[in-house]
Amino acid sequence: MTSHHAERLLTELHASLGLRRRPEDVAQLVSDLFTALGADLDPATANALDTATANSLRSLWHGYTSMREDFARPVGAQRQLGRAATLFRSVPELATEAGDDPARIEAVIRRAGEEIGRAYGENDFGMDRLNREERAGAGIGELSKRQYNKRFRLLRRMEAKLARVVHEQRRREVTLTGKGAIAHTLPYERFAADPGRSAFVAYLTARGYMRSIFTNGKQRRPYDEVADALFQRLRAEPERTDWYVVAHAYPTEEVLGHLTDQELSELLARWSRFLREVAGQLEDAWNRCALERDTMIVRPGNDSSTWNQAAQAWSTARAHWLALLTELGREDFLDRVCPGKVPRLMAADVAYWHRKTKGGLHPDTYVWAELPLPWEVLRGEAECPRALVEQVCARHGVDPVAGGWTAPRPAAEPARFRRTPELVHGVQVADPLMASALRSAGVFSGKGQRAVANEWL
Repeated sequence: MTSHHAERLLTELHASLGLRRRPEDVAQLVSDLFTALGADLDPATANALDTATANSLRSLWHGYTSMREDFARPVGAQRQLGRAATLFRSVPELATEAGDDPARIEAVIRRAGEEIGRAYGENDFGMDRLNREERAGAGIGELSKRQYNKRFRLLRRMEAKLARVVHEQRRREVTLTGKGAIAHTLPYERFAADPGRSAFVAYLTARGYMRSIFTNGKQRRPYDEVADALFQRLRAEPERTDWYVVAHAYPTEEVLGHLTDQELSELLARWSRFLREVAGQLEDAWNRCALERDTMIVRPGNDSSTWNQAAQAWSTARAHWLALLTELGREDFLDRVCPGKVPRLMAADVAYWHRKTKGGLHPDTYVWAELPLPWEVLRGEAECPRALVEQVCARHGVDPVAGGWTAPRPAAEPARFRRTPELVHGVQVADPLMASALRSAGVFSGKGQRAVANEWL
């Protein structure tokens, strides 16, 4: 039986799965949780948590950051729903309950449409409106043309708003999944059933949510020494750990080895569906403005935000998908269908920096450029067997297994813990107050501004 304080901490940890809390702040919650539960921590875990929380406490700005601690959420339809409640007799209660739920918003639109004889989707202002005789036949003859048009326009705007809400919610889901896998979908009851497992999943997810840093080197790896110490606690008591929950965030061979075939199949089906959804988003971004595939450098007209969010989600989903296929012993499927990795678009200043210091583009870019487009492979319009991927990788000096092209990557060695820096467009600054000032002034937002940032910050 957990105490009220421990329950509150578990609730906050669960909420962090959908937020962008700093890892050291999540580590502090984990430390407080273990203290509230009276957990007997081994020296490695205690030292790792002390390191993370001490780094946080030593900071003058502990508990404050100028960076958003949430992922962008869509603006809901509350204003339109409130207007509908005043214009339509049958929807006030339904409109109040709708909130940001697309299904409820659609129900309001359909119910309101019935009042004026309008079917859902009839949005043509010239063809779909009712004339005076048709309004009389629909039982709304007392409604003036002006009042009828006002209601018709509102419902048309509400349908457009609903489409935007659905799109932005889906985009947020793609962002969360790309950075933290599907841990954010875990229900509270299953997440909180084992505090040790909850601590590991919450902390690793927070590490995955970290922002990218403007660099010509590698980004920080999510799995660090704090995550490793928390994972070792799960290793020590494997029979008490719900490994299915852990697999939502950390699908290593060891973790997946504890799952049943049914659990593996469920996760595989889930990631397969997600791969197809993300492939559709990549194709849409590609069709709006074809990318420079040989270099993957951003050009005018490219929707780099949408592409990069979808590319990261594709990489995460593909890694989980490969790991699950391998654990189920279905690697033979890759002999027929082995869609390639998708690189992110690179800003021109970062690409120049790479050329100056690294000598050129990453070899994976050349492999991607030669393989069929992933969405065409998933639809069966192009063939991309494992043998083709291996041939292209060999041509460009890439190890297809170590590079994650034809097999899941091995479990990473834990990285050293480092405090989360304050960032403005990926550039590290001294403290949150300076970051706020620079952000308000629009510094680093212009072309080439980031390239000189590290010279004076």
